[in-house]
Amino acid sequence: MSFRERWQAWRYNRIPSHLIGEILTKRWTDNAIPFLALVVTLAIFGTSISGFFKPSALQASSRQLGEFSLVVTGVTVVMLGGGIDLSVGAIFGLACFSAVFVFFIMEQSIWLALAASIATGLVFGAVNGYLVGYLKLRAFLTTLVTLIFGRALFDILVTAYAAQVQLSDAESPILDYIGDGTFFGLAVSVWLAIVFAVVTHIALTRSRPGWHVLAVGGSRRSAHNAGIRVGSTVFFTYVFSGLCSALGGFLVACRLSGAGPGTGQNLEIMALTAAVVGGVSLGGGRGSIVKGIMGAIIVLVMTNGLIRLGYGTGTTQMVLGLMLAAAVTIDIRWLKNRHKVLNEVYVAPVYLKMGEAQSAEPDSGTPYQLDNRLSAARHIGLGELEGPEDVILDRDDHLYCGTRHGEIVRFFAPDYKRSEVFAHVGGFPLGLAFDRDGNLISCVGAMGLYSISPERKVTKLSAETARSLTSVVDDARLRDPNDCDIAPDGRIYFTDSTKRYDAHDWALDSIENRPTGRLLVYDPKDGSTKTLLDGYRYTNGVCMAHDGKSLFFAESWACRVHRYWLEGPKAGTAECVIKDMPGYPDNINRASDGGYWMAWLGMRTPSFDLSLRHPGMRKRMTRRLPQDDWLFPNINTGGVVKFDESGRILDTLGDLSGEAHPMVTSMREHRGYLFVGGILNNRIGRFRIAGADENWTSPASYWGGAK
Repeated sequence: MSFRERWQAWRYNRIPSHLIGEILTKRWTDNAIPFLALVVTLAIFGTSISGFFKPSALQASSRQLGEFSLVVTGVTVVMLGGGIDLSVGAIFGLACFSAVFVFFIMEQSIWLALAASIATGLVFGAVNGYLVGYLKLRAFLTTLVTLIFGRALFDILVTAYAAQVQLSDAESPILDYIGDGTFFGLAVSVWLAIVFAVVTHIALTRSRPGWHVLAVGGSRRSAHNAGIRVGSTVFFTYVFSGLCSALGGFLVACRLSGAGPGTGQNLEIMALTAAVVGGVSLGGGRGSIVKGIMGAIIVLVMTNGLIRLGYGTGTTQMVLGLMLAAAVTIDIRWLKNRHKVLNEVYVAPVYLKMGEAQSAEPDSGTPYQLDNRLSAARHIGLGELEGPEDVILDRDDHLYCGTRHGEIVRFFAPDYKRSEVFAHVGGFPLGLAFDRDGNLISCVGAMGLYSISPERKVTKLSAETARSLTSVVDDARLRDPNDCDIAPDGRIYFTDSTKRYDAHDWALDSIENRPTGRLLVYDPKDGSTKTLLDGYRYTNGVCMAHDGKSLFFAESWACRVHRYWLEGPKAGTAECVIKDMPGYPDNINRASDGGYWMAWLGMRTPSFDLSLRHPGMRKRMTRRLPQDDWLFPNINTGGVVKFDESGRILDTLGDLSGEAHPMVTSMREHRGYLFVGGILNNRIGRFRIAGADENWTSPASYWGGAK
């Protein structure tokens, strides 16, 4: 290996550059940016202001934070529903005045004052919700009008009744406790904000109305087509925002024992800035209450910090405006270009130097030389099928296959001209196997491991396994379960071809060629799924050995077949029995003479083998060229290979004419015939095997009984 190749192997195989793409796909990365901004903000002002973190200073700020967080929670819900509420400052001030008027002027109880505040918020929220949700007026203009009207009304009322409030002798220990008291070291306003935030978060993420809010924010038209009442959902978000603003106003009334001309002024700008800085999207449908609270802390710390540093109101407002502009720009640009960024960084090819393969050319004299025998295969279901990746036959000689439409089709013996949809599973049924009780087990791409009973009942067996503690990739989910087989004790062994890509993105996995395939086992006794082996390049076909003490599995992109031992001194270990094949192996099944049939889904080409030694070229290819111009593995021509227990190649069959089965992903021997499937084919082939046992069947080989 040259120095350049050693450098590429180290650069692309040792440095985990793929982690960048994996991290960017995680939902928590949206929280990382506001959290980092929060840490930076606290660090800057904590070091710039003496005593910033003293308990007395924090307690005074926490009361403001509780009041402000309530308002931000309401604004966040409105934004998640696709709206905007500019009237929260006016509602906040009017609710504060309502509480002050009832308690200090009318001299009623504090609870009646609370009811007056809540009623004020609900009325204004309902007006906003009705105009925006039912009359479908523009949210920005509607709430702007409400802001202007509410602020004018507040100024009039405060001017008219300010003197009476100052001269009132009304007192209440409850009001004093709500305004200045603490509970377990935290202000009452903070506890109320925490309760509201937790309840709202649970409602948004765990309840049907919350899901409706997010759906409406994501796309109102789609939500309407799905049967969601868009108008009432939008109405609810504005009512909730009015309630939150009213509670915040009530808390201020308790803390200040009055209402001044500046109460709630510019609060709408601060709340909107907090929500957007926290990561709540202006477009709706993306964000969370946690993000809104983080934004509230950032804005409040920034505002109070600037004031304590001696900067005036104008400077504070300018900084808030700059923060809002920056947050909006980031939000819009990231939302629009996120998929482009992921496309740029996600595919991270690695270096691989394939071993030299023997020729598969006809008359080459090697064990792998292809012939044209498969061209004589008779068609079954020609034009009726689409993508029969695997084929299997039951004890009654009926033929089954999956299709890319999520169906499992059954062809009836003996002529296989009549067919029916045996079951609809969904996804893409790939590998098939019958258990001892006649249940059809299937690996379903992007879904998991499923069982179909003889009565056609579909049952999910497994969709995940234990997650690795050190893995950034979510390797608990089964992304591309491919082929399966069943041991004598009933355990189901199956492959998950890749942990990074779903089944339909197999081509990206081949270009990246990162070893993320694995071998798993499902135990029907306790329903557990465990990972046995990991770190293979696209694990594929699985076949139990004839004695049931080991199994064979294919590693497609490395062109190898491995043997995994279940019993004996090598139990729990795997060894390579076939390597450097000229074709890409797929499904493996038993043969009647004690050997094994293996499908080649495609043939190696010098150009793709060369590209595997140049990961930088493949990386640039995925970024600069349209997908139609990418260099893929050749899967247009394949064949069927037969090997024995030691991995020695016994026979190779092909279709050089390209008319019957040029692409092969599976084959199954049954009563002297080889039934051939292909994921790109529109038929199943039936090929007569010269000299094969005409009484041998796969179900009898596995479970005994009459042949």
